[in-house]
Amino acid sequence: MPSRRSFLIGLGACGVFANLTLPAFAAGAVPGRATAVTQVFGDGLRFVAIAVHLSDEISAEALSAADFSVEGRTVTAVYPATAPDPDARAASGEYVIVALSPEDAAASLKVEEPVAAKPDMSEGKPHWAAGDPNVSGVTWAEPSATVVTPAGNIDTTAVSNLVVDRFEQRVWNDPETGDTLPYNLFIPSDYDPAKSYPLVNFMHDAGATSEDPLMTLKQGLGAISWASPGDQSARPAFVLAPQFAEIVADDDNNTSSMLDTTINLIKALTEEYSIDPDRLYTTGQSGGGMLSMAMNIKYPDFFAASFLVACQWGPELVAPMAGNRLFIVTSQDDSGAFPGQNADTEALEAAGATVARAIWDGTWNEDQYQFAFDDLVAEGARINYVSFAAGTVIPEGASTEGAAGHRNTWRLAYSIEPIRRWLLRTDL
Repeated sequence: MPSRRSFLIGLGACGVFANLTLPAFAAGAVPGRATAVTQVFGDGLRFVAIAVHLSDEISAEALSAADFSVEGRTVTAVYPATAPDPDARAASGEYVIVALSPEDAAASLKVEEPVAAKPDMSEGKPHWAAGDPNVSGVTWAEPSATVVTPAGNIDTTAVSNLVVDRFEQRVWNDPETGDTLPYNLFIPSDYDPAKSYPLVNFMHDAGATSEDPLMTLKQGLGAISWASPGDQSARPAFVLAPQFAEIVADDDNNTSSMLDTTINLIKALTEEYSIDPDRLYTTGQSGGGMLSMAMNIKYPDFFAASFLVACQWGPELVAPMAGNRLFIVTSQDDSGAFPGQNADTEALEAAGATVARAIWDGTWNEDQYQFAFDDLVAEGARINYVSFAAGTVIPEGASTEGAAGHRNTWRLAYSIEPIRRWLLRTDL
């Protein structure tokens, strides 16, 4: 009888094949299937672990990371778990988690494809022409696997997308505007209708415009961060992530009817669930931030607070939101949003707003962000405006061309926990 069992896991969706070698398990603990585990980071979906399901429990003492390898990947840990989830670690369990470095080149599941044509303006509003494929220019591969063992082949199609799988995919048919809007909704795990909950509305950038309802969830942390186990444990909330198939807010300060459709959807959700209409929050990156600004201008009393990332709007239009609670983040490497928000915040001050400003470093650690945050909010302003210092948001060795400073702003912004906490505060 062999002392080791070898598994060949082929990630067909990515065109990558990985050899996973496992030691002999304790008697009766026979491998049955493998689940690819993915996690969303600031720059999108990555393949971070393999969960091997056994027919019986195995203990941590029976496992050694040195006995496991995955071709082309770095194994960082191996341990038992009670579910195909790296956070389900236990002293023993029916799953073995093979943790893989998210920094491996092969970890990213992003697939770049040609970008569709510019939006058709023939109907007087920005929208994508029918039939335009893959508006975003990006898709996200889902790994599938074939496991080969001495006992035969096991076809593995199971994929566990951490947090993403907790969102429900729905469609809103707005009787007022006539629009149809696909959306993702996260419902707190211990939802109790007798309690009252806040709702965070995240709206994606123009680059994620797509008919794929999961695009907004997989492309970054804008929606995922609020639904993470840590955030939900500290601050239970509904999370709404609409998926737009058209450009809803453009660079000329135009908006489509989807603005009102989204507002109407939020109103409908407050009637369907125990969501506090006084604790509605909006956030968005780039075009989604622009749409959040446009919503605040049209409905200045609708949202309790807004988190605006890498965006701007016509400074001559922003006066209605001068009394709103806003947290604004841009990068000095962003040739659009940085000067745009400089002008916007000056216009807001002219309309009576109080604005606290700070320059942060995109390379700081959690403690440094917390200290800087505390200093900023201590000023007591209704509007906090942070700009990342030039050269600090783009990862070392990454391209600085094009909109790198723009995109990397939101890669970092939603990872800063004090800002997420600030958005849902009721004592400000």
